[in-house]
Amino acid sequence: MIGTCNTCKKASTELKRCAKCSTTLYCSRDCQKADWKAHKKICSKQTQANSGDAPSSSSGFGNASSAATALSPPKGLEQPITKPFTRLDNGTYLHDRPEIDVYRILIDSYRMRVEDEYVFEGNVSNDSLYGGAPHGLRGFEKYLRSATRRQGLLPPWWNAEKKEACKSLGMDSSSSHYLGHAVEKSDINEHYGDPRFAMQLRMLAEAVIGRGFAGNDATQMRRIMASMESDRTDGMVATMATIDQTTGTFSTVHS
Repeated sequence: MIGTCNTCKKASTELKRCAKCSTTLYCSRDCQKADWKAHKKICSKQTQANSGDAPSSSSGFGNASSAATALSPPKGLEQPITKPFTRLDNGTYLHDRPEIDVYRILIDSYRMRVEDEYVFEGNVSNDSLYGGAPHGLRGFEKYLRSATRRQGLLPPWWNAEKKEACKSLGMDSSSSHYLGHAVEKSDINEHYGDPRFAMQLRMLAEAVIGRGFAGNDATQMRRIMASMESDRTDGMVATMATIDQTTGTFSTVHS
């Protein structure tokens, strides 16, 4: 079927769809990037319309006592943990976990980061689905190299063999962690059953890459959440955490 590029209006039978909304057509990565400022205003709405999902921008977190004992996430991993934000803050988030859980977390933190950069920054990497690649393996390999350079971030047992096993899981098309499929926050929430888990993945990706997305820095939020888990909030308890859907920044509501 002949379609028309949304930017240059070129008619072709070989157009590619936006990987996020699967609706808007482009003839090239350059045309996709040129249209981003306009397209990003409707991309998420088209995605929600296609998936039937209602928009969601906030996650509730209960009180400090429950934060200290809650297992996260309740499903999707072999071994959920307590105090995940404390572990993110001290750099041991990936330590003392089953190997398969480390692989799943690394893959999904990468997939979330690619999604966030596309939605909030308009970053269309050639190595990602959004740039027309058949899968995100090349981009994920770069992500793993960056993680390796972060001293102590990966567990002590990590080596070249484990890296290949992690990549193999990412390229298993029968797996829910397949690098050939895009993922967004609602997918993470549904798969893991924890509204906090997408935030954890975003914070891990920030530690791997060395910067947040869209000018975001999660340091303050991470420390607030870690304080809640230790019941040391110094009279200030964070009751809600949100991601601003326009800027991609973290924000808190205190009581």
